Amino acid sequence: MANGHRTQVKRARNAVKDTRPHAKLTNARIPVQKACFVMDAIRGKDVTTAIGILEYSPRYASGVILKLLKSAAANAENNLGMNVADLYIAECHASNGPIMKRIQPRAQGRAYRIFKRMSNLYITLDEKKAQSEEKPAEAAAETK
Repeated sequence: MANGHRTQVKRARNAVKDTRPHAKLTNARIPVQKACFVMDAIRGKDVTTAIGILEYSPRYASGVILKLLKSAAANAENNLGMNVADLYIAECHASNGPIMKRIQPRAQGRAYRIFKRMSNLYITLDEKKAQSEEKPAEAAAETK
């Protein structure tokens, strides 16, 4: 059934745990499709650029995602001692959350369903690789 004692399973799980700074928001009152428009705009950008994009974006989802991004950056700075200027958005995605179902009364006793969709938002940050390490390897390859 199980692969060892409960503490062994926990130790194994914690050994492979992702140590990159991240933040998640569950049950955000934003449909997934609308959240993905904003997430696509900031994916792969560095944190300071992404904050600038989100602050001037007119979409409602950008305010919620901005708060989530600042939370992930604060996690990196306070918990892991990383410099925020060196971080970029490695992963960000939205998944389906629960759906609130409401009724809209219509003519002749009918009722239409209204689906108020929610989403779960995830942001994972990572440090930029030092470009000085990559350039000598490329220069050595070009000289040969």
